Amino acid sequence: MKKIVTILGARPQFVKGAVLSRVIQKYTEIEEVIVHTGQHFDANMSAVFFDEMQIPKPKYNLNINGLSHGAMTGQMLEKIEDILLVEKPDAVVVYGDTNSTLAGALAAKKLHIKVVHIEAGLRSFNMQMPEEINRILTDRIGNLLSCPTEIAVSNLKDEGFDNLDILIEKHGDIMKDAVEFYSKLSEEKSTIIKDLSLEKNEFVLATIHRQENTDNKNKLVNVFSALEEIHKTKKVVLPLHPRTKKMLEKYKLQPHITFIEPVGYFSMLELLKNCSLVITDSGGLQKEAFFNKKFCVIAREETEWKELVDNGYATITGTNSEKIIKHFQQFLKKSKGFNEPLYGENVGEKIYESILKLIKE
Repeated sequence: MKKIVTILGARPQFVKGAVLSRVIQKYTEIEEVIVHTGQHFDANMSAVFFDEMQIPKPKYNLNINGLSHGAMTGQMLEKIEDILLVEKPDAVVVYGDTNSTLAGALAAKKLHIKVVHIEAGLRSFNMQMPEEINRILTDRIGNLLSCPTEIAVSNLKDEGFDNLDILIEKHGDIMKDAVEFYSKLSEEKSTIIKDLSLEKNEFVLATIHRQENTDNKNKLVNVFSALEEIHKTKKVVLPLHPRTKKMLEKYKLQPHITFIEPVGYFSMLELLKNCSLVITDSGGLQKEAFFNKKFCVIAREETEWKELVDNGYATITGTNSEKIIKHFQQFLKKSKGFNEPLYGENVGEKIYESILKLIKE
């Protein structure tokens, strides 16, 4: 039997990884060993999380978090290398753009183990973002690059990847499979809509946590000024990220919107299903808004998911208060079908087939 080691470091990566894990378990050709680096310490990721989400528990938990980028990546590289020397996998699978992603890819490549990068080819074109550095370097040392969109494929071609001995395939977005699977479970697993006495389509879901926004007082003030103004006509519900909470307290800001504690994945899905639209600086939530047929205002200067903007499902406002309010009002009046096949179908199955082919060569 062939073996892969999957490196995961954050809750969204576990949700995506579970899609592929379910496909692997359906067949009997590959053994999967899961490594949790511990990069994003998350109190919600208890044994209950793995049981409820039907996610395989990691064989290894490195518990590396709360360090600088260099220290974190270096410690992960060292410990992942030790695991790979013991497990001797045919390939290492990494997701997205975290320090865990880069450390896993580097450890594998230096041991001449094949690297599979899922969510390859995404670019913000902002080298100030640690994620941009991680994803570019991981792509360059990958053997199989699984791209979620045609734009991701084009980005790689523009960078000359056609000239390299690297397999580039457009499989679609694995998060789409995850949302479809968990949407069937979320209503029975979460009572958040009832608990918060929310009415369908009568509230806006907001998330603000990106460091470039939280650590800049002007940007933070601008975003929350817009959210406060919107809240006067449409309730704004915002799960409060610890970093955002810390900076609001530091700057002595007390915005009048509906703050709630951070929520689990099932509750976030229910909030997405029932909101009228989304305002966020998160990357993943932009797509999940689309999967749940919601328009999205992006409180950032760029997006990796350019097709959402190009097709009119999202707009980039940065932290400009007037733009956020203006596009919120425009989206409220807008009606548009969410029928364009931007992110593929049966993505997990397609990725599985490509991995199997890669490690059988």
